[in-house]
Amino acid sequence: MSKKKTNILRIEHARKSFGETEVLHDISLSVDTGEAVAIIGPSGSGKSTLLRCATLLERLDGGILSYDGQPIAQSDEQGQMVYASAKVLQEVRMKFGLVFQDFNLFPHYSVIKNVTDAPIHVQKRAKSEVLAEAEALLNKMGLQGKDKAMPCELSGGQQQRVSIARALALKPEILYFDEPTSALDPELTGEILRVIRTLAAEHMTMVIVTHEMSFAREVADRIIFMDEGLIVEQGRAKDLVDNPQHERLKTFLNKLET
Repeated sequence: MSKKKTNILRIEHARKSFGETEVLHDISLSVDTGEAVAIIGPSGSGKSTLLRCATLLERLDGGILSYDGQPIAQSDEQGQMVYASAKVLQEVRMKFGLVFQDFNLFPHYSVIKNVTDAPIHVQKRAKSEVLAEAEALLNKMGLQGKDKAMPCELSGGQQQRVSIARALALKPEILYFDEPTSALDPELTGEILRVIRTLAAEHMTMVIVTHEMSFAREVADRIIFMDEGLIVEQGRAKDLVDNPQHERLKTFLNKLET
């Protein structure tokens, strides 16, 4: 019998504004265990803002944000957003990992310290256990022998693989990628896409903001297309790319092909 899938992430009627500009309009979505979801759309469509709200780097102005069925932010009767306590939010942050487009490694830490620092000092796990797991992760990322290297000694692709190892070292339930290849040249982009492809094959739950359309079609279970702060269309990855229904999505895909 197959294991029943459950929502890890659920967002309902989310709104977010910066000043007078509303960048997310009534966004609702969910992500199930073992699912890879790609979020696509033109620049300024709200993709990265949605990710930042989901990972608590930005606060929503309205709606509900839940992890594992537990609302951690929701609008009260006056329409004001109320977030859970600092303790609960810290527990929720341990449920996810985030890979940024610009790596965000600590430049004064070695590779191994970048990967092991949070599991040891934030999660309070045994140092020997964390070090062993980190070495295994670095090997999996093709970074054998790089544990003592500093970030400045690595290529962009290697730095991004370290950042993926760092995120995985926290044993997250869900892994977020915010345009993980946008800072890389095409050759190095392939390195990162191969890593994410492997994670998808292992049924790692992932949300990937990306402009790599063929990759999204191949790897994602589902694609969400955003435009002007709205979810315009979503569906099975291959169906959405091969047979888009909305004219705005058709135009977007046609521009990518030219």
